Amino acid sequence: MAQDSTVRKPVRSVWVDGCFDMMHFGHANALRQARAMGDYLVVGVHSDAEVERNKGPCVMKEDERYAAVAACKWVDELVKDAPYVTTLEMLDEYDIDFVVHGDDITTAADGTDCYQLVKDAGRYRECRRTVGISTTELVGRMLLLTRDHHIRGSRSVRSPIQGVDETAVTNFSQGSMPAGALTGIAHYLSTSKKIIQFSSGREPRAGDRVVYVDGAFDLFHTGHIEFFKRAREFGDYLLVGVHDDQTVNAIKGGNFPVMNLQERVLGALQCRYVDEVIIGAPYSVTKDVLEDVYHVDAVVHGASDQPLDIDGKDPYALPKERGIYHEVDHPRLDLTTTAIIERIIANRHVYIERQARKAQKALAEAEAEQREKEVRAALHI
Repeated sequence: MAQDSTVRKPVRSVWVDGCFDMMHFGHANALRQARAMGDYLVVGVHSDAEVERNKGPCVMKEDERYAAVAACKWVDELVKDAPYVTTLEMLDEYDIDFVVHGDDITTAADGTDCYQLVKDAGRYRECRRTVGISTTELVGRMLLLTRDHHIRGSRSVRSPIQGVDETAVTNFSQGSMPAGALTGIAHYLSTSKKIIQFSSGREPRAGDRVVYVDGAFDLFHTGHIEFFKRAREFGDYLLVGVHDDQTVNAIKGGNFPVMNLQERVLGALQCRYVDEVIIGAPYSVTKDVLEDVYHVDAVVHGASDQPLDIDGKDPYALPKERGIYHEVDHPRLDLTTTAIIERIIANRHVYIERQARKAQKALAEAEAEQREKEVRAALHI
């Protein structure tokens, strides 16, 4: 009997680990690149205790960070409570071929390179870091956001940043703290290529029920993920409308949104429950939304108060008239963009100090990275 001459390429398992605090599209882009290097992506997420010990306090709790990473469409397996310093034993336990990390050095509390062991073993690869976005960057934006009232029309409420050293916040925003170029406020510039890389490219099949949801989806978090998960149960294809910056600001006021339209679109697209996005969707669901992109069979909204449109009308009047409007509950209704911002405000002194420590740490890591590049150049690596 003739043997099958087809030889399948061995599965290459890839490992990525990190804090993934406030899981954003920069994290997702690293996971996308890592997944493209192999056939199976295993992602280790550090516990709160590990992060606190080596880096400082997280904004998001470990269960929230675990859920956010698990919802990324490029992740095949999640490992909770991964060690901060990546070990060969951990890689062997999960049958990992190599580790992928961004093109920057990450150090532990004692200043050692977290990936030195795997580098020495020849099991290390690099991907390109996404410039213009980081958790530090987002925390900085929220520290600045506290200068304004969060609820439109609440001018009688005292600014929650009163009593804070505003010089420290201003210095941070202008990048004048140590390593300011790495930790100051930046602006991500999206491209059509990046959106294509994040897009599933899948069209609804014949007979598929299309579900439409819309919102700001600012600071993409597990509340959004749970909502998308529940909404998708109403059909086979989830279409997400993301409102533009002017619309969000007009409805929510203050300095909302924290993230711009392109950033929020990429945040939604990386989620495994999302099939397609309407960029700059109208606040009120229109006939065009329901019929021109795809034929929408169901419109789903969270079971929470929905502000009226600027003209005072119900934004879901049309789908309600057509009998296709639904509301859903989910277990993370308590987690909202405002709730995340309030965490920062409630612990603002802690986070301002954290930002300063991270700036110093980033400077040391940049110097270590430069030394490593010089050594590689000398050795012609």
